[in-house]
Amino acid sequence: MSADPNKAKTAIKDFSRRVGFEAVGVAPAAADQERARRLNAFIDTGRHGSMTWMEGRRAERAAPQTLWPEARSVIMLGMNYGPDHDPLVVLDQKDRACISVYAQNKDYHDVVKKRLKQIARWMVDEFNCDVKVFVDTAPVMEKPLAQSAGVGWQGKHTNLVSTGHGSWLFLGAIYTTLELPPDPIEEDHCGSCRRCLDVCPTDAFPTPYQLDARRCISYLTIEHDGPIPIKFRKAMGNRIYGCDDCLAVCPWNKFAATAQEAAFHSRDTLRAPELAMLARLDDAAFRSLFSGSPIKRIKRDRFVRNVLIAIGNSEDRSLAAPARELLDDPAPIVRGAAVWALSQLLAPEGFAALSNEAAATERDATVLAEWAAGAGV
Repeated sequence: MSADPNKAKTAIKDFSRRVGFEAVGVAPAAADQERARRLNAFIDTGRHGSMTWMEGRRAERAAPQTLWPEARSVIMLGMNYGPDHDPLVVLDQKDRACISVYAQNKDYHDVVKKRLKQIARWMVDEFNCDVKVFVDTAPVMEKPLAQSAGVGWQGKHTNLVSTGHGSWLFLGAIYTTLELPPDPIEEDHCGSCRRCLDVCPTDAFPTPYQLDARRCISYLTIEHDGPIPIKFRKAMGNRIYGCDDCLAVCPWNKFAATAQEAAFHSRDTLRAPELAMLARLDDAAFRSLFSGSPIKRIKRDRFVRNVLIAIGNSEDRSLAAPARELLDDPAPIVRGAAVWALSQLLAPEGFAALSNEAAATERDATVLAEWAAGAGV
C-alpha cells in the first residue's frame, strides 16, 4: 500500500470500522496548552477527589508526546454502546438497583482493547510503523483528544457527545509514529441547552463544562472508598454503580442507535436487579455475578455499601431485613451503611430499640461507635 498519509488515514479508518468502531478520527500528538490548562485547574482545585493517580502523571496526561516522544498522531476511536431502553426508568423502581448502562454486561476495557490490538497489528504490518493502544487505564485524556480528532465534543457535562451517536461512545486511543493529517476539531453543539446540568442529583457541575468529581454519583459509588458523605446519600436514590442522568437527557441521543456489539447489550440480571438479592451477596457470590464485568473492580464491600444506601432510600420496610443482617458484617463501611439504612426505614422507636440491643450485646467498640452516630454514620 502507498505510504501517502491521506491514503493511509483512509485505510486505517476503513479497517477500524470493519472491526467494530463506529467513529474514527485523527488528532496531532503534540501538546495542547488549553488541554493542559483545564487538567491543571481540575486537579489544583481538588475536584478530582481521591483520584490521586491523576496528579503524579499529569504532564503525560496532558501531552501524548510526553508519554511517548515518538508519537506523531493519535487515532481516536469510538464504539457505540447505546442502550435499547430508557436507563432512567428504573429510578422509579425503588426496590430495584440502577446500574449505569456501560456496566450492565461485559467490561468495555477488554472488548475495546482487543479490537484496538487488532487494528494495531494490522497497522504495523501494513505501514511498518510503531503503535501503542490505550483504553482508559493510562494517562491519556481521551475526551479532549476525541474532540481534537473530530469524533465529538465535550458537552457541558464534560462527557463526549457525538452528532451521530449521542452520549454513548466508548473511547479508545492508538498512538502511532505515522504522520497522519489531522481531522477538523469538532465544534460545540450544546447551544443554550443545559438539561445535563439541571438533571444532576448532586449539583456536581459548578459551571457549564466543569465537573466537581467529589459531588458526582459515579465518583461516589465507584472511586470513593469510604462512607458516602451524608449530604449525598438521599440524592443517590437507587443508583448503586455510576449514574447516567446527565448522559441520558442529552437531546443528541435522538440520533443514537442501539449498540451492535452483543457484549454491550444489557444482561437481564443487571438491568434492574433486586436490592434485597444484591445486599445478600458474599464475596464469592459477588465475584461470580460480576465475572467479566467492570463492577468487579470496586469489590464486594464497596458495592454492598452502595446497595445499602439505596435500601435506605427505598421507603420499603421489607428491605430492613437484609439491612439488619449486615449489622455485624466484617467491613466497617458495610456496617455503617446498614445502620444508616435502618435509620431511614424504621420508625424512631424501632431504630432506638435496635440501638439499645446493640449496646447490650458484646459488639466491639467500632460497631458501638457506629450505632452511637446513628443516622450520621
